[in-house]
Parts: sequence; structure tokens; C-alpha cells
Amino acid sequence: MLRGNYPAKIDDKGRLKLPASFRALVQETHGTGLYVTSITGESVRIYPMPVWLALEQRLAKMPSTHPARLKFLARVSYYGQHAEFDAQGRVMIPWQLRAVAAMTGDVDVLGQIDYLDVWNHDRFVHKMAAEPFTDDDAKALSEFGI
Repeated sequence: MLRGNYPAKIDDKGRLKLPASFRALVQETHGTGLYVTSITGESVRIYPMPVWLALEQRLAKMPSTHPARLKFLARVSYYGQHAEFDAQGRVMIPWQLRAVAAMTGDVDVLGQIDYLDVWNHDRFVHKMAAEPFTDDDAKALSEFGI
């Protein structure tokens, strides 16, 4: 289970050194293969390859012409690339995704249960302030017993 927030940095070559606790958990559970992508371009999603493959299997069950499937695949394909951890535990963020998601300097690496979400620190702090957790959010979660 990937949870919590760990600060990290993107180096000058666009590599993210994953926090040790996340890297160890991903490697022990899923191996070194990753799929690095985004849906909105605001942040970077890092999927362990087995998690990504399971998502692709679910997508394959949808009609190939379904508009939501087409939009999703267009985005995750445009921004996405297969990646591996290097010897120092770094992951290369694709250049077009680095640019649109402002992946430079300080970033926050957030555990999202089965994948990691990486945000430019300033962008994420702004997003949290602009989108507060509301009573409607709490109600929606309560419908799932949360």
C-alpha cells in the first residue's frame, strides 16, 4: 500500500529520485518496471508495471470507440513512457510531461494506494487551498463506508 507524502527533487536531467520507502515497496512488491504518465498534465502518475497492466486489461473490456476510453488513452499515451529504476533509484520523467506538469526542483510524492502521484510542490499547495475538502466530499466518501 502506497501512502503518505514524501518530499523529493527533480534533477537537472529530469530524473526523480523516489523516496526510499516508496522505492523499496514498489520494487519488493512489483519489480522495477514502471509506467510514467498523466491524465490531466497537472501531475505525474507513476504506476508499477503490474498495476498498469491490470488497468489496461480493464480498459480492453471497454468498446474501442468509447469516447472516455479514447480520451484517457490519448492522454496517458501522449504523456506516458515505460521506465525503470536506475542504479540510484531514479526515474526519468518524460520531457513533455516535465514541461506541462512543472516538474522541476521541489516536488511532493504522494502515495495513492497502488500508484504514486508527483506534484510540483507550489502547484500542489495552491491546489489544496483552491479545492478545500467539503461536506459534500465527506458525504460522497460516507457512501463507500469511509
